[in-house]
Amino acid sequence: MSTSGSSATAPSAASLRGLLLLLATIAGVAVANIYYNQPLLDDFRQSFPHGAAWIGAVPAVTQLGYALGMLLLAPLGDRFDRRFLILLQTAGMCVSLLVAGTASSLTVLIVASLAIGVLATIAQQAVPFAAELAPPSARGHAVGTVMSGLLLGILLARTAAGFIAEYFGWRAVFFASIVALLGLSVVIVTRLPHSKPTSTLGYGKLLASMWHLSVEHRGLREASLTGAALFAAFSIFWSVLSLLLAGPPFHLGPQAAGLFGIVGAAGALAAPLAGKFSDRRGPRSIITFAIGLVAVSFVIFGVSGASIAGLVVGVIVLDIGVQAAQISNQSRIYALKPEARSRVNTVYMVCYFIGGAAGSAIGALAWHAFGWIGVSVAGLLCAALAAWNHLHGRPAETDAL
Repeated sequence: MSTSGSSATAPSAASLRGLLLLLATIAGVAVANIYYNQPLLDDFRQSFPHGAAWIGAVPAVTQLGYALGMLLLAPLGDRFDRRFLILLQTAGMCVSLLVAGTASSLTVLIVASLAIGVLATIAQQAVPFAAELAPPSARGHAVGTVMSGLLLGILLARTAAGFIAEYFGWRAVFFASIVALLGLSVVIVTRLPHSKPTSTLGYGKLLASMWHLSVEHRGLREASLTGAALFAAFSIFWSVLSLLLAGPPFHLGPQAAGLFGIVGAAGALAAPLAGKFSDRRGPRSIITFAIGLVAVSFVIFGVSGASIAGLVVGVIVLDIGVQAAQISNQSRIYALKPEARSRVNTVYMVCYFIGGAAGSAIGALAWHAFGWIGVSVAGLLCAALAAWNHLHGRPAETDAL
């Protein structure tokens, strides 16, 4: 599987490993773009002081854009070659990043951030591509491998953005991302195979079919709400961390907030392991355990508002919990309807990122109204919602597969 003209079917074990690593890189580099702005909020406030009250809109609209891109673009992976879609969206992403990096007002930055979110759904072509390439017995592990790249992109994006902003300014973050995407495009052209479309539906019918999939599969509805609640909790924490660290007693800049991404990378390292356990034991028990970890993390955060060590421990627990639940949820939904993986993934991820956008907004509101304790309580309530939804559901059809 060494040329761009090869088929995406039945790769050898060695080729599969290489392709999964490439897909993991694509997912991580793409999705990082929707998280670069989180450690930069204080920098945005200083650059656009007249719009300080609206700074929180930047991460919120970016995640809403991702949900919109999932709805409108990700289903096309069932209809067209995913490799072509990845390259097309990458080109659009570079243009959006250029606009963000040269923004002269907060309004322009917000609009560019919305476009960045829409186009960053490149990552959601990579994950179902991995499920297509892998044999059923290794699907969880394959998804976990690519998702580990995605989570590393989410977490290390903050580290990279904080470092670059500290020494070169926040605008340089967006320019650096353009360079990374252009370099990755060269590898995609030379190494990534074409995928084989599995649907001939027109665009309107392709979108409408997602509603029918949601109605038909209770397991998809349950996984979507659980995932959305957990990602809301995740976003509540990460969207306000830089604000906590900028104030007393820390007085730390964006680089410090970004360094927490390295700590959270432990969750990405747990992803393939979570996938293997999901393949062997079924996903429900893994999800139950993961929800418990997320709840425990917010208890730790609540008593660690003035402790770097406590925050570090909480980040590790939070990210392992969120990642383990994500892998297990996706293993469930990909087994529902193999010929509609992009659309099933779209339903799940639209809900997931609506939850993330809601979490960013809730985090900002809780911070301004109740401080760090309010943020911790809000995250705990989201974990409680996930637990209620998960524990009140019956084992879905995918859990028996």
